Amino acid sequence: MPTVKMAPQRAAGPARATPRRDASDASGRRERPRARRAARASRYTAWAFLAPLLAYLAAFYVYPLYRNLDLSLKDYTVRSFVRGDAPFIGLGNYREIFADPTFGPALRNTLLFTVGSIIVQYALGLALAVFFNRNFRLSATLRALFLVPWLLPLIVSASTWAWMLNSESGVVNRLLSGLGIVPVDWLTSPTWSLFAVMAANIWIGVPFNLVILYSGLQNIPDEVYEAAALDGAGSWQTFRRITFPLLRPVSAITLLLGFVYTLKVFDLVWIMTRGGPGTSSTTLSTWSYQLGFGSMLPHFGPGAAVGNLLILIALAFGMLHLYTQRRQDA
Repeated sequence: MPTVKMAPQRAAGPARATPRRDASDASGRRERPRARRAARASRYTAWAFLAPLLAYLAAFYVYPLYRNLDLSLKDYTVRSFVRGDAPFIGLGNYREIFADPTFGPALRNTLLFTVGSIIVQYALGLALAVFFNRNFRLSATLRALFLVPWLLPLIVSASTWAWMLNSESGVVNRLLSGLGIVPVDWLTSPTWSLFAVMAANIWIGVPFNLVILYSGLQNIPDEVYEAAALDGAGSWQTFRRITFPLLRPVSAITLLLGFVYTLKVFDLVWIMTRGGPGTSSTTLSTWSYQLGFGSMLPHFGPGAAVGNLLILIALAFGMLHLYTQRRQDA
């Protein structure tokens, strides 16, 4: 038989792929610069939209805070304020306000005014929100009427309350006299002046609590209340075990905003009592104004130091709110 010669086989080895330039590679390389340019344009657009907000924050928040801190660390007078050559004294202004006899009453009045106002505002706002959560005729009209104190200019509200609580011609004392009760010097008595201002502030703040808490109640599913009714839960049990726990996130932010707003209330107190008589209704905000602008020889440094204390108190409560929220979410 004839022998068949086999062709020699090449040793197996790694195949060498010849490089080819696909059209897809070329198009991909062309698309990369376009993507970079598009991303760069997108970043520029985002910064363009952020620029007005950043400018606003820098002009009306960052710079005033810096200037207030600068005022509190230097010994400013009217002359040095104009010339800008006030000497640096460090924490001297803070030591001065802590040693001032007005600091104790102002701090006590601020805490009493703030805590008392937000507790009563929240309680009344929650009660009204639960009441209006039921569907009945004129519900929307009554809710709109309750917003009037919140919508009025604060100077109008303060002036109205000052007239109502006037010792001689006020409508409140006339009503008390008609009921046989001895009239009260609401705005000129060291005992009642702070409570008179608190009453006005509560009247102004209740609509805010009503609106926020009512919106929170609207977000609670009806199925939860139906299940509670099937289980035989009464009105109080439903409120205590369902409504109030589900309102905790909304309640927390309502109390925080109310605290920050009430802490810095100035115009209401100043219009009604000017912090008097004496220091009976003086708060940290009114004291800061009195130090900085309320005398012929203004004390800019101590006034700024009192303002910084208000900022620190508000910041501390804000951080406490964030801490509790994180613990609840964890």
